[in-house]
Amino acid sequence: MGTDIWQQEFPFESRFIDQKGVRQHYVDEGQGEPILMVHGNPTWSFYYRHLMAAFRESHRVIAVDHVGCGLSDKPQKYRYRLHQHLDNLKHLVNELKLENATLVVHDWGGPIGLGMYLHLTHRFKRVVLLNTGAFLPEKLPFGLQVARWPLVGKLAIRGFNLFCKKALTTAVADPAALSDIARQGLLAPYNNWANRVAIHQFVQDIPTRRAHPSYGALKLVQDGLVKLEDVPVKMIWGMKDWVFTGEVLAEMEKRIPHASVHRIENAGHYVMEEAREEVIEQIGSFLQ
Repeated sequence: MGTDIWQQEFPFESRFIDQKGVRQHYVDEGQGEPILMVHGNPTWSFYYRHLMAAFRESHRVIAVDHVGCGLSDKPQKYRYRLHQHLDNLKHLVNELKLENATLVVHDWGGPIGLGMYLHLTHRFKRVVLLNTGAFLPEKLPFGLQVARWPLVGKLAIRGFNLFCKKALTTAVADPAALSDIARQGLLAPYNNWANRVAIHQFVQDIPTRRAHPSYGALKLVQDGLVKLEDVPVKMIWGMKDWVFTGEVLAEMEKRIPHASVHRIENAGHYVMEEAREEVIEQIGSFLQ
């Protein structure tokens, strides 16, 4: 990937932390109060490139790739579970000694980031939520159900890369909003069967029944949302998201009633791609 055009918009130094023998990639640039950015599925730290560029002159910006994602190692036999991801994030935050930090999360980064936050509340002073959910779902959209079907889902995601490729059209309200650089960058780390292992595992890790291995971990995050009442919370939401819909936003508002909410009517799930200037402006105001 050394000569790929996506690097034009990702001019950041790669850093790695050891997670019990597995290398986890992250970006850490600038000085000042930290902003920690946690991605979801099927993106990676590249998703936050414009946010990092906007604030690295005034803040310390950190964006992490979950194990199996982005430029992190992609072990084929690994516990790709919510609890493991948030443990990895806890280790990173403690190793970097973050203080007075702002947490920014998107998609699956919500449960992971907020799960970490519940253990390390003393390190954070505010939280930004971008199109995410942090509660046990009652049902999944049909598209996600299909992606979880045995054999069919695995072949579609790992064999044909349909989950990543479909996101380029379904995760945005207007596919034309994605530049060639954005398209290439979002797909770059997931270019073969082995490299798509975590994409498939994230889909499988959505707990829809009590017996699911991640049910308890997500229940703890859901029940712990009350701990956010002591910090400012900003929700920025692309309203044309078919997964994290307006109904999901309403549920998050009910669970975090003091949060300030900014709705972006003409953006979808990839709100950082479709409305990056608006998101950056909103976060900038929130930081002040």
